[in-house]
Amino acid sequence: MSLKYQVVPVTSFSQNCSIVWCDETMKGIVIDPGGDEKQLAMLIQELGVEVESLVLTHGHLDHVGGTEPLAAALGNKPIIGPHKEDNFWLQGLEGQSQMFGFPLTTPFEPTQWLNEGDKVTFGNVTMDVYHTPGHTPGHVVLYCEEAKLAFVGDVLFNGSIGRTDFPKGDFNTLIDSIKTKLWPLGNDVRFVPGHGPESTFGRERASNPFVADEMPLY
Repeated sequence: MSLKYQVVPVTSFSQNCSIVWCDETMKGIVIDPGGDEKQLAMLIQELGVEVESLVLTHGHLDHVGGTEPLAAALGNKPIIGPHKEDNFWLQGLEGQSQMFGFPLTTPFEPTQWLNEGDKVTFGNVTMDVYHTPGHTPGHVVLYCEEAKLAFVGDVLFNGSIGRTDFPKGDFNTLIDSIKTKLWPLGNDVRFVPGHGPESTFGRERASNPFVADEMPLY
């Protein structure tokens, strides 16, 4: 299998930033660089990964706060995602910074928005993009079928789901995103959430109090 990854909890919020790469070519991406960009740049160098782009699952500050500085530090790499419905979050980053006591993060727009059905490629790895609104309206999930691995941002957690009390969040929409976009990918799919430990879709279907559907545990 050519996909490798390392999850790095960043900032005081301990959100998961993922460095993901193809071990055959050492080309890769960084998913949700929420901060600590100097630490991330050093680790990327140590790993020997040639980052081709920075990919965002959604527009919340704790997942995008280090994006522009890291993109610049790596040689002005393109910023991809999220879906354009999250543009209002990216344009409100200054206010989010003040609200959460983060270093000032200025608004930006990605090089490319992501849509349902798009693909993110690096080296010999292809990841499929799923638009999964609910936590935010423009949230996306990245899935590598070959590795049976998904990066789900704040849609789904080990034992929980994303908050829906933010502007344009919606509980029913989030549940629908999980059940119609994620579950069909298979119970054996592992996922890296935006916060906390990994799990599998099968385990969450069996035991997650928000979305369990009495499926047998695989």
